[in-house]
Amino acid sequence: MKVALVNPFWTYEHSIYFGCRQPHLPLELGYSKAMLEADGHDVLMLDGQLQALDNAALAEQVASFAPDMTVVTTAPTYLFWRCAPPELRVPGEFLNHLAGRGGRTVAVGPHGSATPAPTLRKLGVDVVVRGECEEVVAELARQSDWSKVAHTASLQGDGLACNGGVHVSPFVDHLALTWPSDWIAAHGHHHHRFDTVQKGAGAEVEASRGCPYNCSFCAKIDFRDAYRRRKHDAIVAEIDGLIAQGVGYIYFIDEIFLPQKALLEALVDRDVQFGVQTRIDLWKPELLELLGAAGCVSIEAGLESLTVEGRAMLAKRCRLDTEDLAALLIDA
Repeated sequence: MKVALVNPFWTYEHSIYFGCRQPHLPLELGYSKAMLEADGHDVLMLDGQLQALDNAALAEQVASFAPDMTVVTTAPTYLFWRCAPPELRVPGEFLNHLAGRGGRTVAVGPHGSATPAPTLRKLGVDVVVRGECEEVVAELARQSDWSKVAHTASLQGDGLACNGGVHVSPFVDHLALTWPSDWIAAHGHHHHRFDTVQKGAGAEVEASRGCPYNCSFCAKIDFRDAYRRRKHDAIVAEIDGLIAQGVGYIYFIDEIFLPQKALLEALVDRDVQFGVQTRIDLWKPELLELLGAAGCVSIEAGLESLTVEGRAMLAKRCRLDTEDLAALLIDA
């Protein structure tokens, strides 16, 4: 089967989207491509921002490829599934330009995971994937009868037909991803980096997925919920490949970057800097020292409240008081 995987050309005019508007690697499509190719499928993967192709040009490339199935994302990479653009204008624009020339169509992303019926109606795709998408995309390519594929939803008449709930990927065995060199060369952005000394291209890597906490304000319950940690060798191999392509900064998209001593020790010996999002109360001073030695130059550490009562109200399950948290932040 021929499969097109498309991250559309994201634009944000008149959007209330508050996330980062720079290009980022479409990790969900990277994993899907690896699984599809392992099954022997012919895969075309496109990214509008990294390749400087607008949605009309993307549609023409897909039509020329003549795929049996086209997959389009509704958020610009897994990094932004928790705070995606609320509107579906951009993937809808791509699909309108494609105009039925891409075979059967699939939407993946947080919109179809949380609100499948409106997503199906607005985009006009054949199915949406509910939850983490890579294994489900691979299964859709294997099956001719998509009604049998779990974790999907489609419109049947005027009603919604859901086949199973939200998919949770095993994730731990995901292989090292590789990216086209021109994509890396176009990825000058160092996500969540605020100092001025920037070396090399940027990239995104996923070392773990999900979060063991359930803060009251977080939307992770509909996707990327259960905590899983990827195998060490695959992470290191992926990072080594990126360094060889000229990457000088990596942003770990993990919902919560927990202390991983083996990974940090491996990064000490590599010429790369990185950023993370984490909970500062889970780190000890000696592990923060190792984090710095490994090359961490950016930490997003959400406290959400400066009072014990406020943190309890938000279900932060924080074992430290404000003074202890402040001391850890100063250490960091």
